[in-house]
Amino acid sequence: MYKLLLVIALLCVLNTSAQILPERERATVINEILNDKFKNLLPDLMDKAAVDMWIIISREYNEDPVLRTMLPATWLNARRRTILVFSRNKETDTLESLAVARYEVGESIEAAWDPEKKPEQWKALIDIIEKRDPQKIALNSSKNYGLADGLVKTDSDEFMDYLPLKYKNRLVSGEDLAVGWIETRSQMEMEIYPQLVEITKNIIREAFSEEVIIPGETTTEDVVWWMRQKVTDLGLETWFHPTVSIQRDEEALEDHISAFSSNKEGKIIYDGDLLHCDFGITYLRLNTDCQQMAYVLKPGETEAPEFLQQAFKKGNQVQDILTENFETGKSGNQILSESLDQAREEGLKPMIYTHPLGLYGHSAGTTIGMWDSQDGVPGSGEYLLNENTVYAIELNTSVFLREWNQEIRIMLEEAGFWGEGGFSYLNGRQEELILISSE
Repeated sequence: MYKLLLVIALLCVLNTSAQILPERERATVINEILNDKFKNLLPDLMDKAAVDMWIIISREYNEDPVLRTMLPATWLNARRRTILVFSRNKETDTLESLAVARYEVGESIEAAWDPEKKPEQWKALIDIIEKRDPQKIALNSSKNYGLADGLVKTDSDEFMDYLPLKYKNRLVSGEDLAVGWIETRSQMEMEIYPQLVEITKNIIREAFSEEVIIPGETTTEDVVWWMRQKVTDLGLETWFHPTVSIQRDEEALEDHISAFSSNKEGKIIYDGDLLHCDFGITYLRLNTDCQQMAYVLKPGETEAPEFLQQAFKKGNQVQDILTENFETGKSGNQILSESLDQAREEGLKPMIYTHPLGLYGHSAGTTIGMWDSQDGVPGSGEYLLNENTVYAIELNTSVFLREWNQEIRIMLEEAGFWGEGGFSYLNGRQEELILISSE
């Protein structure tokens, strides 16, 4: 813990000068967070799911998405066949974390197989099961979440061939457990998450500046690839290819797919253009997802036209409506329906497609709409909102501009935390258009 606090302090200091932690310090942070979650989060998740054994099986380069989040920082992939077993004894309040693998798996997971003494890996696993005699054994299978459906057919078939008959009727889906592990943020993670969002926004602000954009010359694809290169130069990664799009006077509004698609050549950016970007990074095993908007000033302008400023505020208004409808125990579909109804009653034209954010960009948890599912999302939209979770508050609202004689779309996305104290943005939110000088 002490080491982690020092590293977090270093992260905050380095971030002010747009520097990123060296790999060795990153590994310290990742491992400290992981060890803390095994100790302080996983037992409660297993109790909540009423599971006393969780078995996760993967092979190298075909990792279960859950197992990938559990590997120590020095493991970039599973090795050969890696089997993790978590055995919970609620009566003694203990949790055994075991690895039926040829190699030790980090500090928190105990090696539980000696191949020299017992060459059969599956038999070693069965010995662990029989010794502990669990009543409910969770395996990662799920209809609603790909991230919780990581047990592949070959491993499943071989495991079932070895598993004694008496345990086969004790097998259950690990969906709730897997989703809980992926969606729940620890206090340690929340200490550093705002810094990741700040790094993301700093890159956007630099991309949407006269240092990068020369009106009449720079294309949207130039900006996209500048962002990709910036991320690489910082030693980070993007978890999706960014997009930059334009809305302007006398050009019809693009459909939703076109607005979020990359054009190989891009469009030339001119003064008077309204720009939008969709951009996110991966750092310290957490992900960001941010959409912001900018305006290219015309010669002589010092601020965006008032009609664009007022339109932008309507995007913030939809954000407020959505987050005010957050309530622990509500489903994503319920939050979506209530928010859309309220926004329409207030004269807005909203579209909401908010998703969980964390160990994956499009992560596991409750889904609050999709751009093509505004009447609710089967499966993941029925999942209930839990505390200590992070969401990409992603949405848009269409606004008719008399000055342009057409509709525009205010498209926003900000990372927000839902916890015991309610909702809060991780690093504020955009409330004014970013201004790009044309002179």
